[in-house]
Amino acid sequence: MTTESSFPKVGSKAPAFTMLNQDGEKVSLKDFAGTKNILFYFYPKAMTPGCTTQACGLRDSLKAYAKLDTVILGVSPDEPVRLEKFRVKEKLNFDLLSDPDFAIAKKYGAYGLKKFMGREYMGVLRSSFLIGKDGKIKAVFGKVNTKTHHDDVLVALKESLK
Repeated sequence: MTTESSFPKVGSKAPAFTMLNQDGEKVSLKDFAGTKNILFYFYPKAMTPGCTTQACGLRDSLKAYAKLDTVILGVSPDEPVRLEKFRVKEKLNFDLLSDPDFAIAKKYGAYGLKKFMGREYMGVLRSSFLIGKDGKIKAVFGKVNTKTHHDDVLVALKESLK
């Protein structure tokens, strides 16, 4: 079982990753080193109500993130083909990354026991990590409100840049 204490600590080095995006291209943490902050967010499944609400809020806030030198990377266990459908359907303007074996979710503590409608199962825990240009964790969001996530992270991002 994963708990918030399993998340990387603020100030620690972000776990490295390389995953395929919706176009089948490799995207790595090192691609952004020294140049961009990253909002690295985990969501359970493309094209589901909560995940769509969250993604669309981020889509609509992209200009504010770009002004703060920040890229958005969404991560789910979906295959690139499904991610591309999600991206096109919702006109998403950022990369979606495929983590089908949960390897990266596990590195970030974003995989664990979930409860839904009285059932318990293992899956992706909706969580986000703000990674600085220096590759270190600037903020951890273990409890994510899909409707306000985009604004919640912007507040933390602006605070981390002071």
